Amino acid sequence: MPIDISEPPRRGVDTSEQPRRRGSEGASQTAATVERAADVLVLFADPGALTLGVTEIADRLGLSKAAVHRILASLRLRGLVELDEETRRYSLGLTTMRLGLAYLDRLDIRRLAAPELAHLSRTLSETATLSVRTGSSRVYVDQVTPSREVIMSVTLGVPYPLHAGASSKAFLAFLADEEVDAYFRTVPLTPLTERTPVREDVLREDLAAIRRRGYARSNAERQPGSASVAAPVLDHHGRPAGVISVCGPLERFRDEAPKCAEALLEATDRLSARMGHTSRGRG
Repeated sequence: MPIDISEPPRRGVDTSEQPRRRGSEGASQTAATVERAADVLVLFADPGALTLGVTEIADRLGLSKAAVHRILASLRLRGLVELDEETRRYSLGLTTMRLGLAYLDRLDIRRLAAPELAHLSRTLSETATLSVRTGSSRVYVDQVTPSREVIMSVTLGVPYPLHAGASSKAFLAFLADEEVDAYFRTVPLTPLTERTPVREDVLREDLAAIRRRGYARSNAERQPGSASVAAPVLDHHGRPAGVISVCGPLERFRDEAPKCAEALLEATDRLSARMGHTSRGRG
């Protein structure tokens, strides 16, 4: 339904223009109307803008209060905004939630991550991987390997526990506290290599450090002779939708790890933003 924010014709003004001119001006006016309505909706996406008043919206967008009232009235008819009758302030409506959920439902983490994996592998000359969680384990679902003689590669589809290796710990560190507690309570901390951490207190300290810096590190915890850094891709709830890692042979990777971690965090920040996550910084 068009949103009419135009001013009514003044008395005595001749509005009988040629059809072509009227059509052109009408199209321009419709486009401007849609743009202004979109500007109003976008304001509600700003941090701290859970509710807005007519005066705030008018001041921030440079519109008259009458125009803002007309826009909001039309948006209310579609359920895009809601009005609190007591405070006379507006908030996003149920229709915007339906639109947001429809967008999030069509996100495919593997498809979204593919260009980032290719970029990481190409620029760092190491293997980049993507993992997804399956209950108390996780599996590799994609990887991109570099063009060099000695590389690391992973097997897709094989489940690994969440306490062994950088990708696993990146999942575990960003789960809710109740889920972390349940993991330690129900899953045996079985070693995969001699370097796999198997003490709960040690693991909990490591998980806290991972949350602070935003990524996990591993030196031969899952596979002998390998090393990696890994960081989560967070969804709009702040939960890990997937984990991306950069890995390589242990001896070579020691010196590369800081540079790889920096590039990794840039990639996962971009992907998290596309998944609807709002970054609040790292501790």
